Amino acid sequence: MALKPTIYKFKIALTDLNRNYYDTLNLTIAQHPSETLERMMTRMLAFCINAQESLLLTKGLSTVEEPDLWAHSPDGRITLWIDIGEPAPERIKKATRLAETVKVYSFNSKSNIWWIQEQAKFNALTASIFQFQWHNIQALAKLAQRTMDISVTISEESAYVATELGECEIGWVSLCAY
Repeated sequence: MALKPTIYKFKIALTDLNRNYYDTLNLTIAQHPSETLERMMTRMLAFCINAQESLLLTKGLSTVEEPDLWAHSPDGRITLWIDIGEPAPERIKKATRLAETVKVYSFNSKSNIWWIQEQAKFNALTASIFQFQWHNIQALAKLAQRTMDISVTISEESAYVATELGECEIGWVSLCAY
């Protein structure tokens, strides 16, 4: 019998000072059985950083042809493609042909090695690559609950997350900006 995803429900008070964007987001995220809590929380954070009316979570790990998050224009074009993790350059090259804007959010302990090995290939692509610090993502994952009311405040290259279990700050760096 196949394992079922774990469902997380987030009510997020979002303040993005970089874009003057303020919203209350109600997200339901299905954590795939093979997905770590850190990766799932990184998807939630990437959603907040890129929040817009048309942004959607996809089926994630269970559908390899799709990104983790994407947005479409009213005529069906992919306007934003977001991958979480350390994808192959070939995958992102294909994404740049399908979407107007492509972003990658790398987050785990092997992120630095992945970037060193693949940097030259990614620099040739029209994609923006960002890296979260692994210890910050681990701190964020420790705050996870199945149902959460959280506050996310984004300023510069940092997100301050407050929950009833505690708070943490997650910074990121731009490895490759397009």
